Amino acid sequence: MTIAYACILFMGLLPYVAAGIAKKGFEGYDNGMPRQWLAKQTGFRARANAAQANIFESLPFFFAAVIIASLAHAPQDRIDLLAIGFVIARIAYLVCYIADWPTTRSTVWLFGMICVVALFFQI
Repeated sequence: MTIAYACILFMGLLPYVAAGIAKKGFEGYDNGMPRQWLAKQTGFRARANAAQANIFESLPFFFAAVIIASLAHAPQDRIDLLAIGFVIARIAYLVCYIADWPTTRSTVWLFGMICVVALFFQI
C-alpha cells in the first residue's frame, strides 16, 4: 500500500473521529434519533459535527485526485507528499473547527484544497 492510499484509508475514518468528539460524554444522547440530537447541540459539539460533515464532503474530491494521479503514473513521491499535506490540513482543520478559530480554519482548508488540486496537475 502506498502512503497516499494509506492517507485515503485514514481520511475515510477521520469523520468518525469528529463524530465521536461531537458525541463526547453523550449528555442526553439519543441513539434512536442521533441526527436530531446533534442538530440541537451547541459549542464544540456543534462545531465537531459541522467539521464531520465538511470532512465527509471533501472525501470524493481527494479520493479521486489520488486515484487519478496514481492511474496516470504520476511520480509516487509527489502523490504521497500531496496526500500527506491534505491529511495534515484536514487534521488541523478539525482542531481549528473545534477550537473555534475560524480564520485559521479557513487557511488550513485552503491549503488542503491546494493539495488536492495540485494532485490533478501531477498527471
